[in-house]
Amino acid sequence: MIAGGLLIDGTGAPGRLADVRVADGRIASIEPVTGPDRVAGPSGAATIGADRLIEATGLVVCPGFIDMHAHSDLALIREPDRLGAVSQGVTTEVIGQDGLSYAPVTAQVVGELHDRIRGWNGDLPDGGITWRTVPEFLDHVSGAAVNVAYLVPHGTLRLLVMGTEHRPATPTELDRMAGLLADALAGGAVGLSTGLTYVPAMFADDDELARLCEVVTAHGGYYAPHHRSYGAGALAAYAQCLDLGRHTGVAVHLTHAHLSYPVNRGRAAELLALVDAALADGVDVTLDSYPYIVGSSYLHAPLPGFLQQRGVDEIVELLDRPDVREDLLVRLERRGTTGSNGVPVDWTRVVIGSAGDPALPGLSVADVAQRRGVRSIDAYCDILISERLSALALFHDGDETNVRTVLSHPRHCAGSDGLLVGQRPHPRAFGTFARYLGRYSRDLDLVPLERMIHKMTALPAGRIGLADRGVLAAGAAADVVCFDPATVADRATFDEPRRRAVGLHHVLVNGEPVLTHTRPTGARPGHAVTNREAA
Repeated sequence: MIAGGLLIDGTGAPGRLADVRVADGRIASIEPVTGPDRVAGPSGAATIGADRLIEATGLVVCPGFIDMHAHSDLALIREPDRLGAVSQGVTTEVIGQDGLSYAPVTAQVVGELHDRIRGWNGDLPDGGITWRTVPEFLDHVSGAAVNVAYLVPHGTLRLLVMGTEHRPATPTELDRMAGLLADALAGGAVGLSTGLTYVPAMFADDDELARLCEVVTAHGGYYAPHHRSYGAGALAAYAQCLDLGRHTGVAVHLTHAHLSYPVNRGRAAELLALVDAALADGVDVTLDSYPYIVGSSYLHAPLPGFLQQRGVDEIVELLDRPDVREDLLVRLERRGTTGSNGVPVDWTRVVIGSAGDPALPGLSVADVAQRRGVRSIDAYCDILISERLSALALFHDGDETNVRTVLSHPRHCAGSDGLLVGQRPHPRAFGTFARYLGRYSRDLDLVPLERMIHKMTALPAGRIGLADRGVLAAGAAADVVCFDPATVADRATFDEPRRRAVGLHHVLVNGEPVLTHTRPTGARPGHAVTNREAA
C-alpha cells in the first residue's frame, strides 16, 4: 500500500488524495482518502492485507517517468542498477536512438559500428556483443532496474546492407533494409530512429526514408528522426520530417527537438507552427527535448560526411595530413559542414566531456590549442587522433528561450538524451526529470505540475503504444514514483555531472521498489516493453 499521497495519475487531471494498492506487479486498486485522520497518515484499516506500507503523506504519487530519448544501450548491461535514471524517477528508457545502436548486427559490422559510437556508449560489456537479432538484444537488456523499449536504428540497417557508401540505395537494398526492419519490429522494437547528420544515414534520400516509414506504419510503430540539421537548415529539416508523416501516414516523434546556434535564437515559435500545421493535417506528431542549452555528442560529429564515412584507421591517418587539415579549417571554421549542422564551428564552445587523456575533460578545443601553442583545427585533429574518435564533447550552442517555448507545447515529452560515459558527461543524464519538475514547473511556473507529469508519463506511453503504462489506474503496470514537490530538484552540474537528484523518495518498477527512502534497493525488475505488451 502506498498510503496518503497526492495522486497525480498522469492524465493531466488535478491531483487527489488517495491510497494506491499494488499486487503482482500491477495497480490493484486506488482508494480515496477520507477524513482528517487519513489526511495526516494511514489508518490501520487502510493497511489491512498489505505486506508493506509506503507512507506517502506530503508526497506526490504518480506514474513512473518514461525517458523518450535514452542512450543506455550498453549501460543497461554493464551497470544494470541504472541509478542515474532511477534516482530521478525514470522507470522506462527508450534506446536505439539517433539511428545507431547494437541490433540487428552481424559479426562483420560489430567492430565498425562500435568504433563509430564508442563515444556515446563506452566500452563493450564483458563478453562483447554476442547477440545478433533484436529479440536477443532485448533479452540482454532485460533484468535491469528499469524497463526498456527499443527503436530500430536506420543507420545500423544501412551499415548492414550497404556499408558507408555515399549513394542512394538500390531497389534490392531497399528491400533488404525493409525486411530487416520488419523482422525487428515483429521481434519487439517499437519504431525506427534515424541519425541524418551521422554516417551512414546522412546519405539516405527521402525515398529510402519513406519506404521504411511505410513498414513502421504497418507495424504500429513510430518514426523518431534525428533530422538533417539542427543549425542553419533546422526548420527546413523539421518540415521534411513532418512531410514524411503526411505522405506515409507514419506517426512522427521529433527527437531532441531543439533549435540551437545564433541563427535560430528565438525561432521556436516557427517550429511549433510547423508542428501545429501538421497536427491540423492529421499527422500524429509528438516531440521531446531536454531542459538544457548545451548539447552533446561524440567529438568527431562536426567532421564532414565524406570523411566520416571512412573507417576509423583511415580517418585517423587522414587527420594527420597537413592538406586535410587546411581543408578542414575552411570547411569547419568558415563554412560549416553537414556534421556541424551547416554552422561554422566556434572552438571555444566545444568542450571535451570524456577522453582517455585525463587532462582534457572540461577544456574547450580552443583551451587545448592555447595550452599547446597550436591552431584550434590542429588541436582538434590531434585529439581525434590520440583518442581514435572515442572522445565525447559538449556543444554550448543552445537558446533558453527556445527551450522554454518548446517544453510548453502540449505535444512535448521529456527526454534526457543522456550520454553516460567519461569523466564529464552532460548532466542531463542525471538531472533532466527532476529539473523539469523543480526548475521549470515549480520555480518558473511554466507548466503546471499535472501537465508536466503528463509529459513524462501518459503522453510518451501513448506515443510508444504502451497501453498499460503511463497512467495510475486499476490494472495498470505498477511503475510508480513518490516525490516531494517542494524539494525535488536536479543537482548534477557540468563540473559534477553525476550528482543525484533530490526529492525523489520511492520508485517502483513493475511493483517492486528500486528506490526506497531515496536509497537504491538493488532490485532489477525491469524488462523489455513493446507496443504489443497489453494487446
